[in-house]
Amino acid sequence: MQLSDFDYHLPEALIAQHPPSERGASRLLHVDGMTLSDLSFADLPSRLQAGDLLVFNDTRVIRARLFGEKASGGKVEALVERVLDNHTALAHVRASKSPKPGSRLIFAGRWEAEMVERHDALFKLRFLAEENVYDILEASGKLPLPPYIERSAEHDDDERYQTVYAREQGAVAAPTAGLHFTDEMLAGLKAQGVETAFVTLHVGAGTFQPVKVDNVAEHKMHSEIYDIPQATVDAVAAARARGGRVVAIGTTSVRALESAARSGELTAGRGETDIFITPGYRFRVVDRLLTNFHLPKSTLLMLVSAFAGYDEIFQAYRHAVEKEYRFFSYGDAMLLEKKA
Repeated sequence: MQLSDFDYHLPEALIAQHPPSERGASRLLHVDGMTLSDLSFADLPSRLQAGDLLVFNDTRVIRARLFGEKASGGKVEALVERVLDNHTALAHVRASKSPKPGSRLIFAGRWEAEMVERHDALFKLRFLAEENVYDILEASGKLPLPPYIERSAEHDDDERYQTVYAREQGAVAAPTAGLHFTDEMLAGLKAQGVETAFVTLHVGAGTFQPVKVDNVAEHKMHSEIYDIPQATVDAVAAARARGGRVVAIGTTSVRALESAARSGELTAGRGETDIFITPGYRFRVVDRLLTNFHLPKSTLLMLVSAFAGYDEIFQAYRHAVEKEYRFFSYGDAMLLEKKA
């Protein structure tokens, strides 16, 4: 497979720059093979049945972007990719000159950090304050909106760029398929007999990194931390036993579930995954997928092509462009049926 196989034309005007006026007021494209149905997200319950299991990613986006200056002078911006412990983190750092080990950075005029060492594209920072990294980010950090949203985060984004069920802090990007769900819809699905379960996968900034090799097989995925509770493993087994379908809410839920089932059987536990799902992959856990639309030439577009079928996905994307669906994080959703 070549990278050019996963390209498509997207008018810039279709990239959603703001969330819809109300959470859940989105459109939904149901892709069942070559059959496409234009729906609203409010129609989702009609496509589910009692006994189905929805698996959500409960990660919470942290205020990961910090602005400051080097002690030696010059502005610096850090995007925390992963908190390692109370006082250290791995971060992407932008500055006129990359900081060297031992150099000091001062964020928001109050938080001093030492650059300890470099890990490829990431910098290990040790914060010198008594407060832990999460408290520092909450006090002075900014929400890291995706690079294709061409504005700074606003007050409304603090709520709208989190799912209503977010609880495990650690992501630098939202699991965006979950942004459509309201508490009212979740309550209605429960009353309908649709079960829910949770995984945690802390989405990294690498999710937005473009694939830079022509031969897709040569691409190296970024690594992300995931956690599968035993309760979720049990819920999947129970859904299978009763004939229900396992519906992943977002590609991050797919990555977590499929990573934890690499041995052939879904197992509970915490780990790190760099799973790269491309056409030809055999899915072990997920039966259906709810997701947003994805960037051209992206690994996530490759994942959904593996799930629903290459020709089916590209027909759906052409249709979505023609019908002027809203794309990417704050955009509309797709419900995908798995291709046999």
